[in-house]
Amino acid sequence: MTGPDPRSSASRPPVRILLCDDHAVVRAGLLALLASAPGIEVVGEAGGGEEAVVLAARLRPDVVLMDLQLGPGMDGIEATRRIVAEAAARTGSSRTTPTAAVRTAAGAERGSPYVLVLTTYDTDADITRAIEAGATGYLLKAERPEELFSAIRAAAEGRTTLSPPVASRVMARARGAARPSLTDRERDILGQLARGLGNREIARALFISEATVKTHLGRIYDKLGVDTRAGAVAVAKEQRLLP
Repeated sequence: MTGPDPRSSASRPPVRILLCDDHAVVRAGLLALLASAPGIEVVGEAGGGEEAVVLAARLRPDVVLMDLQLGPGMDGIEATRRIVAEAAARTGSSRTTPTAAVRTAAGAERGSPYVLVLTTYDTDADITRAIEAGATGYLLKAERPEELFSAIRAAAEGRTTLSPPVASRVMARARGAARPSLTDRERDILGQLARGLGNREIARALFISEATVKTHLGRIYDKLGVDTRAGAVAVAKEQRLLP
C-alpha cells in the first residue's frame, strides 16, 4: 500500500487561520505550534471577540480558531455568531461544504470562514451555545497537536470535529432528546389521530371536550417539532410513540 502523494499536498494552498485567544502567551504557543504544521498558515491573530469579527471580515480566513472566554467585551460565542452571520450575509446563501481545494483556492471569492472552537471548557451549556452560534467544530486544548491539525483541516472543508469528551456529551444529549416524553393522554390522542379521527371524534372517543383535544394537540405538536396532524403522525410512527 502506498502513502498519500506528497505532490498533491504540496500543490494545495495552505489552510488560512485566524487565531483568537485573549492570552498572549497562549497565542504565542499556538502560533509556534501551527508554524510546524504543513499546509497551515496563520494569517492573523486577535486578542478579543470584537477584533476577531473585524479581522475575519477583512482577512477572509478559511478557519477561525476561537477561544470561548475572552475577558472583558465580546466572548467567543457572540464572536462566532457574528462571524457566521456576516459570512452568510456576504455569500447570500446558507453554508455549504465545498472541497478543501475549492475552499482554499477561492481567495477573496471564497464564501466564508468556518469557526473551530478551541477551549478548555466542555460544559453542556458551552457546547450547546457554541454549536447554536454556528461553530463547525469544538476542540479541547488538552488534545494532541496532531488532533488539532486534523481538526483544522476538517473545519476548512466544513466537516465537524469534536473532542471525544465533547462528542460523548453531544451523543448523550441527543439520546435523551431522541424520544419526546408524552403523557398518557397525549399518547391516547395521538393514537386517535393516527386513525384519522377529527377533533370532535377524538373528544367523543375519549370523553373529553374539543377544547381539551386542541390543547393537547398543541402540546403534542410542540414536543414533536411539527405543525400539522400528518406531521405528528409521521414523527410518531418514526419514533414508535403510538400506543
